[in-house]
Amino acid sequence: MAPARVVATGETLNKVNFAAPRSFGTALKSDVKETLFPDDPFHDFKGKPLPIKAQKALKYFVPIFEWLPKYTRKLFMHDLLAGITIASLAIPQGISYAKLANIPPIIGLYSSFVPPLIYAVFGSSKHIAVGTVAASSLIIAATIETKVNPVEQPDLYLNLVFTATLVSGVTQLILGVFRLGILVDFLSHSTIIGFMGGTATLICLQQLKGILGLKHFTTHTDMVSVIRAIFKNKKEIRWESSVVGVIFLVFLQFTRFVKQKKPKLFWVSAIGPMVVVTSGCIFAYLAHAEKHGIAIVGDLRKGINPSSLKRLDFDPKYISAPIQAGLITAVIALAEGIAIGRSFAIMENEQIDGNKEMIAFGLMNVVGSFTSCYLTTGPFSKSAVNYNAGCKTQMTNVVMSMCMMLTLLFLAPLFSYTPLVALSAIIMSAMLGLIDYEKAYHLYKTDKFDFSICMVAFFGVAFISMDIGLMLSVGLALLRALLYVARPPSSKLGKIPDTNIYRDVEQYPGAIGVPKTLILQLGSPIYFANSSYLRERILRWVRDEKANKESQGDDVEYVLLDLGGVTSIDITGVETLNEICRSLEVKEIKVVIVNPRLEVMEKLIVTHFIDKIGKERVFLSIEDAIEGCKFSLLRPKDFGSEEC
Repeated sequence: MAPARVVATGETLNKVNFAAPRSFGTALKSDVKETLFPDDPFHDFKGKPLPIKAQKALKYFVPIFEWLPKYTRKLFMHDLLAGITIASLAIPQGISYAKLANIPPIIGLYSSFVPPLIYAVFGSSKHIAVGTVAASSLIIAATIETKVNPVEQPDLYLNLVFTATLVSGVTQLILGVFRLGILVDFLSHSTIIGFMGGTATLICLQQLKGILGLKHFTTHTDMVSVIRAIFKNKKEIRWESSVVGVIFLVFLQFTRFVKQKKPKLFWVSAIGPMVVVTSGCIFAYLAHAEKHGIAIVGDLRKGINPSSLKRLDFDPKYISAPIQAGLITAVIALAEGIAIGRSFAIMENEQIDGNKEMIAFGLMNVVGSFTSCYLTTGPFSKSAVNYNAGCKTQMTNVVMSMCMMLTLLFLAPLFSYTPLVALSAIIMSAMLGLIDYEKAYHLYKTDKFDFSICMVAFFGVAFISMDIGLMLSVGLALLRALLYVARPPSSKLGKIPDTNIYRDVEQYPGAIGVPKTLILQLGSPIYFANSSYLRERILRWVRDEKANKESQGDDVEYVLLDLGGVTSIDITGVETLNEICRSLEVKEIKVVIVNPRLEVMEKLIVTHFIDKIGKERVFLSIEDAIEGCKFSLLRPKDFGSEEC
């Protein structure tokens, strides 16, 4: 009889906490901490003296102070090998991607000298190898070309590229400082797969200009314009260039095939681009390639990065293009770099801080814009080579930077004979590896909506433009998220036989209903956007359950709402609960609340909803609520039933 006595006094078997709601400041502090610091990065600071806190803060914000004091000669030998390996890849990629961005090739080499040094100091991933990327290079070119022609006004065009890099760096820095990495999360995995695939397809087609030796081409970035330009200028095709390009491309693809078949031979694929550039230079020099219609890079002067601080251009006539390019590439570069860093960290059972990575990327692009560099991030190809080469710390970026410095000081002119067709082959080979058919097929087999998001990004980028394709895909992904918010899940629960466990009757058909009671579980926040739907859905559950029980000679007298999955509720949501309560009271059905969470309980208390239904109708668990309802069924109808 003890349980019945406890219930009779208006309390549950386990007492519900009806404590006074927290103050606004306390609740706000908790929400901000949970939103901006979900990983609680400063948990280790608690209880430590001030000097220790300062030391830990320095190590947190400047990661080089964390790993450098523990650095050993053995680690350096690993990093030296990995650094030299990625440097051999950085030289041809730097020249190639600079060509893709329509800027002087030397800028591509500059961009692999200063930014890696900045990342080595502030970056938290030991696997990321800093460098330029094809997608951002093409976005910058396509956007700035709408304002300035790179051929007619090369100096102004380059100034705007540096300005776009500054905008991108500042954007990344702001996102990192204010811990707004959540914005990057709106680029879903499906969107990135489709965007990278579409961009890679487009870049491959654009490289046909170099492979075929065309002199005239389109400035548009959609597939139709590129294909039309190829056929329009087909009379300019040089068979000599085509033959050399195909040979280089076949060689590069063969090195990738060797790597896939025997992963330990990763270095074959890593040095492939350098072999192509070196052999191309020798061939162009000995065969006088220019006389046969094979264009070369041209003059590459010695010397390290000159200052570009005075070249930043904020002229209102042109500034819209660098801002647009900077904002788009900032997000794309962050998404790619952070995703790659996390992927390799997971393989090593480690963790990296995405917000710290944003700060590192932002700083290296801001400093890069002052030192004649354009946008850099953590490209997948170079980072994969770094990982496979056995990198141990961020020192690999320092080694690569030193190799680039030596190249700039002594070897740069040697690469002036590099055939453009060799660069096109390098870019095309790298892009073919970014078209991930297997992942797209996996999306098709597992989630058709995700596959649709992927395809919208792919075809939007390929046939319209990169920014439009990206926005369409992100928009579709947001629409899906809004549908989840506006149409949240709810389920009817039943008791698993011979247990005290209650589960969804649709998932567990053997679950048994409780006499005179309907148990519903809500699984999302209750907001203005979904409150009407939840009201209609709950009333529909009640209607269907009444019809079902009446056919069995039973009736519904209690509706238990399990709010354990409801993380928050707004005023509209509270009013919706009031309306549900009133609607069901008319039908002599009482609403019982089960397991409301802290924020929900606080809102129900301050809006006096708890006072209206009575504390005796709030329980900690479904089992407690059912016991309370069983006892109330034995009492007079007016027991504890204050009207809502």
